[in-house]
Amino acid sequence: MNSKLKRSILCWLALSPLVIVVLFPFVVMLLTAVKPQIEVLSYPTRWFPSHFAWQNFSEMWEATQFGTALTNSLILSSLSTLFGVAISIPAAYALARFPFRGKGLYRRFLLFTQMLSPILLVIGLFRLAAAIPYGDGNLVDSHIGVIATYTALNTAFSVWMLQSYFSTIPRDMEEAAWLEGCGRAKAVFKVFLPMAIPAIVVTAIFAFINAWNEFAVVYTLIRSPENKPLTVQIVDLVAGRYSVEWQQVMAAALLATLPVAILFSWLQKYFVKGLSMGSVK
Repeated sequence: MNSKLKRSILCWLALSPLVIVVLFPFVVMLLTAVKPQIEVLSYPTRWFPSHFAWQNFSEMWEATQFGTALTNSLILSSLSTLFGVAISIPAAYALARFPFRGKGLYRRFLLFTQMLSPILLVIGLFRLAAAIPYGDGNLVDSHIGVIATYTALNTAFSVWMLQSYFSTIPRDMEEAAWLEGCGRAKAVFKVFLPMAIPAIVVTAIFAFINAWNEFAVVYTLIRSPENKPLTVQIVDLVAGRYSVEWQQVMAAALLATLPVAILFSWLQKYFVKGLSMGSVK
């Protein structure tokens, strides 16, 4: 057994308690999701079901309109992430490259906005959405209003993340492109942004997760069942009910975590690169 394999085994053994703690809630969700209804709250507690009730997933799919809610969550999270990152890139580039009056104050303002919870803003956001005309009504109960809100909430975080990475990219790269005849804009697209892809992807992942998990704003702005995302539909399985089908709740919660897990696994190489922000290039 070579030393590299020994180190890998030792690392996995050392991390195994943490892995168990992290995976335990998901195991409980899975086991509860496949239990027959009568065994979910049985006493004494049964960890493993007597038989796997896979029909819980199909019943949950119908009860929560899971397909529609999943589509709504993907639309809200993807578009708000796209718009937020697109707005944040030029703002972060300006902070990293151009000196201007009030730069330090603006950076502190961005940091201050991260201390405010969205729950503090929901009343103001609702009144603002109700005052803006859209179609035959207003922005209440519309995806446009939620996407605009998510974009605004994630922009400050995205600018803060990106500017810290952009500051580590040497100016010499762009200056060399200028000497070769590139203008500033062309140098940004051909030289600067390709080097910043890891940071952009990491920022997009965090923005997507924030939008995917957000509850207070969308619960306030969205009213119609056909417009509700997963976070609201899952809560509706519990809130205001005399009896709760916990096997359906666990099935819905388990499936709701899969898109984020798949996205994270697919883009993990960029995530690892982005964690090294500030290293010497």
